[in-house]
Amino acid sequence: MSKPYVSGGEVGIGMTGRQSQSPQARGRELAKQGKALFFSCGSVKAAAHELMKRNQDLPSIQAFRYAAGLSQDQAATRYNEVAGNQTTLGGTTINAWESWARARGSTGAGSPPSFASLLILATAYGRGPHGAADEVIFPGDLVQEAYEKLAPEDQLALKTTADRFSATATSDSLQVRSAVVGGSPDVDNIIGPDFNLVVPTIDNGNPAICSFSLPNPNPGHLLDLTWNTFGFGVQRLMRQIKSLGRRLDADICFGINEAGLVMATFLASAQFNRCAIGYLRCNRVRNEITFAAESHYPASVDAPVIVICDFEVKHADVVGLVARELRERYPGAELYFAVFGAMTKGDSLEVESFDDLTGATIMQAAKFEAVFIAATMSPPGIEPPLELR
Repeated sequence: MSKPYVSGGEVGIGMTGRQSQSPQARGRELAKQGKALFFSCGSVKAAAHELMKRNQDLPSIQAFRYAAGLSQDQAATRYNEVAGNQTTLGGTTINAWESWARARGSTGAGSPPSFASLLILATAYGRGPHGAADEVIFPGDLVQEAYEKLAPEDQLALKTTADRFSATATSDSLQVRSAVVGGSPDVDNIIGPDFNLVVPTIDNGNPAICSFSLPNPNPGHLLDLTWNTFGFGVQRLMRQIKSLGRRLDADICFGINEAGLVMATFLASAQFNRCAIGYLRCNRVRNEITFAAESHYPASVDAPVIVICDFEVKHADVVGLVARELRERYPGAELYFAVFGAMTKGDSLEVESFDDLTGATIMQAAKFEAVFIAATMSPPGIEPPLELR
């Protein structure tokens, strides 16, 4: 492995077989890797550690920035935001800190960050690529390979902070556990990147919707959504509806089960001028789905425009059953479908095609006028706030 090299702006890491790559190109490559690792791991810290394992000359302070999905200028902006905009840090300072760390603290290369700066930077990077995460990062993690080159005062401050962090870790975990309501901790979910998806839509309508992914940091477990994430998804559906290509005036908003009913209530009020709200309560008996007597079908005009709201689409053909039921009760109805989370067939949540969704065939067979999808999710799925059913 060759020695690290330094250049202006984004600084690269010299590695065998990569000497011909410019520092800027190397920086873009590492940034892409770091961001992808974050959305795969669901953690800035885990992504940074994996990035350092793959690139052993990469200093931790730079790896954490890449894992947080930030350029040097963006990192400086985030730093100033965390500091309440009482600082005017620039990207050159971030570069100086990283240059110092790359040189393992030797003289003549960059300058070391102070303890106070490490505290602010750890908080800034803990917010993740979109600034919505709230991961606790210990400031000493940012300078682990150059710790001994820090000023003695900063070393002592980091050590004291580490001791206090360790002493309170157990009690903090108990507090977090006691704050759990219905299995959902009092922290926000990680929101993955936006991506465009071509979906079934009306003639001459806009087929491209902008969805976001919901990475699950605990694969194999249901992802408990917070109210912030739930509201964000409803807002995203509203934006997609507004971008349909023509004005959509709904006569009825139907919610499938309680979570869908909450979505229908928000959309009816905010998007459809307080239109009528319907409710379909689904009962599953063995392998059959029926509608409970508590379901509500509002009176409406002939051939109404109906927006159906569901929390998630997986494999079961619930939406097909719903479409048939509503077409029978409301002859000539135009049916639109808005779903919060759609499960993907593969590991990637940023699907390239509508057919990459597990429920694609089901939604196509229902022959909706248009489909709106707030987010994509991985198995086994997502859980609404307060375990709405």
